[in-house]
Amino acid sequence: MIRSELVQKLCTDFPDLTQREVESVVGAIFDSITDQLAQGGRVELRGFGAFSTRKRDARVGRNPRTGEAVSVDEKRVPYFKPGKEMRERLNLHEVTAE
Repeated sequence: MIRSELVQKLCTDFPDLTQREVESVVGAIFDSITDQLAQGGRVELRGFGAFSTRKRDARVGRNPRTGEAVSVDEKRVPYFKPGKEMRERLNLHEVTAE
């Protein structure tokens, strides 16, 4: 699902809200999560999962086109850990199939 599909789904589920209002809310949520992660924080949505960042050390990589060694700086990358409820819902069909 992409962002526009999410907005459409929410517009269908909440017909009293306009598409512009739904887009504004979705944008505000994503901006809040991004801002918190940029500050080094963590965002936990109970039943869904937790967003955080992890540090990647500096390393020597390769340019895939030329094969030349390239220095890659240390950086932080986003990380998502699914919550218990989400993992259970994702694996529900495997339990019932056995």
